[in-house]
Amino acid sequence: MEGIENLVSARKFLKASLEKSRDLAFEINKISPRLEKANQSLPFLENSIKDVACKCRLYEIRSHVDRAMGPAAGVLRILDVVYELEHSLVADPDSDLFTYIATVKRLEDALKLLTDNSELVILWLDDLVQFLKNSDVSDDHWYLMNVLKALDILWELHSMGQNGEVLQAALDNLENEYRHILTEYSFPFPFQSSHKGKASILPVSLPLPVVEKLQAIIEKLASNNRLEICVSIYAQVRSSKIRASLQALDVDYLHIQLSEFDSAKTAESYMDLWDKHLEFVVKHLLDKEYHLCSEVFGNSGNDVWMHCFAKLAIQSGINDFIKFGDTITKCKKDAIKLLKLLKIFATLNKLRLDFNKLFSGKFCVKIQNQTRDVVKKVVTGACEIFRELCVQVELQRQSCPPPDGSAPKLVSFVTGYCNQLLEDENRSVLIQVLEIYQVWNHESSEEEVLFNEIHNIMRELELNLDSWAKAYKETALSCLFMMNNHWFFCNNVKGTKLGDLMGDSWLRANEEYFEYYSTMYLRESWEKLSVLLQEEGLILFPGGRAIDRELAKKRINSFNAAFDDMYKKQSNWILSDKGLRLRIRQLVVQAVVPPYKNYLQKYAYGIENEVGTGSHLKYTAHSLEDLINSFFQQKEGKFDGTKCTDLIGIKNAVINHLSMPAAA
Repeated sequence: MEGIENLVSARKFLKASLEKSRDLAFEINKISPRLEKANQSLPFLENSIKDVACKCRLYEIRSHVDRAMGPAAGVLRILDVVYELEHSLVADPDSDLFTYIATVKRLEDALKLLTDNSELVILWLDDLVQFLKNSDVSDDHWYLMNVLKALDILWELHSMGQNGEVLQAALDNLENEYRHILTEYSFPFPFQSSHKGKASILPVSLPLPVVEKLQAIIEKLASNNRLEICVSIYAQVRSSKIRASLQALDVDYLHIQLSEFDSAKTAESYMDLWDKHLEFVVKHLLDKEYHLCSEVFGNSGNDVWMHCFAKLAIQSGINDFIKFGDTITKCKKDAIKLLKLLKIFATLNKLRLDFNKLFSGKFCVKIQNQTRDVVKKVVTGACEIFRELCVQVELQRQSCPPPDGSAPKLVSFVTGYCNQLLEDENRSVLIQVLEIYQVWNHESSEEEVLFNEIHNIMRELELNLDSWAKAYKETALSCLFMMNNHWFFCNNVKGTKLGDLMGDSWLRANEEYFEYYSTMYLRESWEKLSVLLQEEGLILFPGGRAIDRELAKKRINSFNAAFDDMYKKQSNWILSDKGLRLRIRQLVVQAVVPPYKNYLQKYAYGIENEVGTGSHLKYTAHSLEDLINSFFQQKEGKFDGTKCTDLIGIKNAVINHLSMPAAA
């Protein structure tokens, strides 16, 4: 029973399900036409939805464009201002410089705004380009091309704001005006110079209004990275005026080659000019420019105006003066060169404070190094030459004395040279140079080194004279040679700086030597003639005049022969000084003429009428005196002493034996 009941229940459930299936099939049949109709409407709906989406994307584009419109409008307004300012800047800055500079400032501000606004618009349009590239909007290529075109225009405007041709042209105009002002107010004017009465030139300082104009232009150009251009223009214009000033002074000698110095002793004639010209350049030309640079570029900082002055100084030719001094240090090593080196040192030392002020900055390192190098060479070269002078005098001992017995050139050269070294200016400079050299080389300081060395030089000179005197075969000529030299010392050294240094005892000794050698000279020469006229052995008989006459003739003939031989021998001997010639002639006359005259008065009776015949009485006392008074004349073209050029030219052999000085 239970199984039957379950089957009945299942039958009812199946029957109910079947009825529901029939109802559902019926309903489906009814809905099927409507679904078919809806299926046919879906493509149209899809297209409608796409149109709605496209309109939404275009709305987003509008928002990008709206954000860019404000800055873009600002760009256009600023561009109008730029064009307006461009028209104003066409005028010449000279008409109203400060207004022109103010207009340039407004242009700079406008271009900055143009740059800033252009950057903002470019930012928004860059976003729009990315949006269009990523969108599926129809005709997006048309939109993209137009936006890219707008971007290109904005980039051009942006470039105009950063490197605007209008601004660059305006700055070029200011540069030209800057050069024009400098050229117009940097004119030189002539003034009377002490050098041969020639008109020289000196630059005029700039008036204050001109300086203010230059400062305004420099400030504006510096703000646009053109400060170095200002410095270069200033240095070029101002230095050209200095070069014109120097050209009026005729400083072509600064470029003379070293060979010309050695060959023609050109340096001596230019040393004084170099001293005057360098002082003029440093104390007047460059000193004015130094202060003017500080005034014009002072607002730009110390480095700027000092850099400008350094360029100006170098372009003006200050290095040419330093190179001239350096050329002198390279000349051949001689005694005269020492005086040139002392002159260079004195000039540079005189201008030392000026050099330190003008060329102490880091921008003048080249000038500093060149100057220090010249001073080093001057000090070293001067000390080397000075210390070799004594050796050079000693080396002259090997040469031969003058064959005519005159004072050698070496004597006058050495004494005159020592006097030059002892002059106040040279003495103080040489002492200073020697002290510097001792410090550089760590030598012990000797306060009297200059005076001791000159004493040594004079001692060597005296030893030379003694040696040369012994070289003569004729004792009389040797005595005459020593007379010449001791007379020179007594009369040419006395009252000089050298004489004061050597002292009174040295001068008195030379006077005594002179007296000694003059006595020896007479004894060895002219006094021997009087012996021939001695009366010893002569017998006088009353009325024996014939014997007296024959003996007188014999003695007169012997005297004549001896006098002629002495005259011939000494006719080429020279007494160098006029006063010395007069004195020795008087001594010779006193030694010869009185005995001769006395002899004639006593023993020449009967033969005086034979004067001039050449047989017996050849000379009268008067003619003999005249002949003696013609002695010892210095003849033009005769050899007049040993060559002092050997002293002037230091020998290589000597140099090689001397140790080189330590580096400064």
